[in-house]
Amino acid sequence: MTSAVAGHEGDRHAVGILGGELQVFLAERTRLLWVAHRVVGDPAAAEDVVQDAWLRWQRTDKRQVASPPAWLTTATTHLAINVVRSARYRHERLTDLTRLGALDVGDGPADSAERAVVVDRLLAFLMARLTASELAACLLRRCFSYPYQEIAALLRTTVPNARQLVHRSRTDLAGSTVRRVDAAEHRRLAAAFTAAAVDGDLARLERVLAAGAGRLAHDSVRPSGQRWDRSQSV
Repeated sequence: MTSAVAGHEGDRHAVGILGGELQVFLAERTRLLWVAHRVVGDPAAAEDVVQDAWLRWQRTDKRQVASPPAWLTTATTHLAINVVRSARYRHERLTDLTRLGALDVGDGPADSAERAVVVDRLLAFLMARLTASELAACLLRRCFSYPYQEIAALLRTTVPNARQLVHRSRTDLAGSTVRRVDAAEHRRLAAAFTAAAVDGDLARLERVLAAGAGRLAHDSVRPSGQRWDRSQSV
């Protein structure tokens, strides 16, 4: 009888510890999802990162943790960075880049939702790995088939430099360097990219890309009112 009572007491103690760990984690979960999403740029991937952080939190000796919120934030950030540095993640995002040339322009809610997910996660990936000039050259060339002459005019550089920017973007996308992505800049670029891909509003995308590259004073390289012809995409 004494042994059984002791066993029940041990079970209650274990449940109490687990419950306390869960409460700490749940109190931080929303913020951790935001932290993970800023790095990986993909809601589903962010969920996976936070789940991995929970598993790691369970295995950690809490006596060695001075501040649980700080520990969880650091663990989540490191896990998210590991994800974006993985070869599989890079392959998936580069596949997304290829898909954007044939982005579905359907008007249904499902079409819009799928398009937003693809655009958001791809742009977050590109912004984390490319300089602003490389990003502009990469998007304009690979997604909208801009001639190098027009890319050079927009970025106020030479045609050989424009070619080099596109070449460097391919190299940097295969690397492991990751930059912090500003959430406001990401939203602004995503909106402009979608307007260009869906509505053909290239001038808006040009303005956002040129501003990001530090070319604040520029004229559109496409005549006013000209829309993007999707049949010319590569």
